[in-house]
Amino acid sequence: MLSVALAMSVLLAFSQSAPAATAARPLVVSYADAVACAGVTQAGSELEGNESARGRLLFDAALYWSLATIQMGQASGRPTTLTERDLSSARIRAVRELSRGVPTTVEKLERCVKSAPSLG
Repeated sequence: MLSVALAMSVLLAFSQSAPAATAARPLVVSYADAVACAGVTQAGSELEGNESARGRLLFDAALYWSLATIQMGQASGRPTTLTERDLSSARIRAVRELSRGVPTTVEKLERCVKSAPSLG
C-alpha cells in the first residue's frame, strides 16, 4: 500500500497543479464512496494492465482515489491499517465482480474514472 507521506505529497502536488476546469467541478464524496471508487479503479487497473491508454487512465484514477481515501481516513482519525484493509477488501470484491461483468460494478468503474481528475 502507498505510504501516507507519499499520498500526502501527491495530493499536495496535484492540488497545486490542478487546472481551473477541474477546480470548477466540486467533488464531495463520503469515505465509503471513496473506498468504493478506489477499489473498483484499482481492480480495473489490475485487470486492464497499464500498456494501453485505457490502462493508464485506470491507473491514474486508482492512484487518485486511493490517495484521496487515505487522506480522508487520516482527516477523520481513522487508523491507517483500517483504511488499508477497507481498500484491500473493496479491490478484491471489485476484481471478482468486474471479472464476472456485474453491470453495476462496470457502471461504478466508469463513474469513478470520469469523476477522477486527470493526473496526466
